[in-house]
Amino acid sequence: MNIYDISKKAGVSIATVSRVMNGSDKVSEKTRKKVLDIMKETGYTPNAFARGLTFNTMSTIGLLCADCSDHFLATAISYLEKGFRANGYDCILCCTGYELATRQSYLKLILSKKVDAVVLVGSTFIEENIEDNQYLIDASLEVPVVSVNGYLDSPNIYCTLCDDAEAICNVTTQLIQEGFQKTLFLYRSASYSGWHKLAGFKKAYRNAGLELSNKQILCHHGDINETKEMLLQYYEKDFKFDSVVAGDDELGVSAHKFAKAKGFHIPDEFSIIGYNNSKVGVCCEPELSTLDNRLEFVCSNTVQSVMNILNGQSVPRKTMVSAEYIKRGTTNF
Repeated sequence: MNIYDISKKAGVSIATVSRVMNGSDKVSEKTRKKVLDIMKETGYTPNAFARGLTFNTMSTIGLLCADCSDHFLATAISYLEKGFRANGYDCILCCTGYELATRQSYLKLILSKKVDAVVLVGSTFIEENIEDNQYLIDASLEVPVVSVNGYLDSPNIYCTLCDDAEAICNVTTQLIQEGFQKTLFLYRSASYSGWHKLAGFKKAYRNAGLELSNKQILCHHGDINETKEMLLQYYEKDFKFDSVVAGDDELGVSAHKFAKAKGFHIPDEFSIIGYNNSKVGVCCEPELSTLDNRLEFVCSNTVQSVMNILNGQSVPRKTMVSAEYIKRGTTNF
């Protein structure tokens, strides 16, 4: 049974059946009831792809994520999927990893599914080299592309992101004013977010008129215990830091374990600030002070932006939110 059979059995055109399926008001109630009764009687369920061709929408959003095992990204996916589902849209998720060629391949796959929009979950999709972003620009010629926490200046590419640079600059400035002038900036990846966090850290030292050593900046990809061990070695061999500003809460917890292992009193002798306000930050004692990048709001705004775009409404291509400092036990200010 297909749409042609339904139209023949109801004695109406295929276009009329399509209007009934689409909820159009250009069909009389008598005809609508007749078509719906036949569909119910025959157990007809419209094929999603055929329905998409008919109505020029698959009611599906493509989500691209580097690694869904990452707590921050998994949380973002949860907020986004829930939001799109509430608006009647399904989601297709692809975990792309971090290699450019793999991302390009997965984006082609997502587009082949005739999605209505593509959402990039996380800032790692925006490359510093503009040529490496061309595949995203090309995709935006087909469907809207929306980035969560990354920005690419191109038509039909939209983003909602936190002002990471401002947040890191503010807390680093506070540490300096508290007397912690040998802060280590510890981050995980050279992503869009990572660049801006680093820029904020450098700005705080520049504003304070202090010299910033290259040894105060450290990029590391290990887990919590691996990072703790690395910090123990780094402290002894390279740089005796008195505080840590971390690019995420897991790195902040690593610094916490390091300080405990060294016997430092937290926060008087050694201060730590994490980022993301994740659950891991309350799993240590004292609990981790952190920056809340308002992920739930960012994802909610992303969903609403996509809905507005698909409904033909005007949407700002860049929406910036400010992080909130959450004071816990690893800072005094």
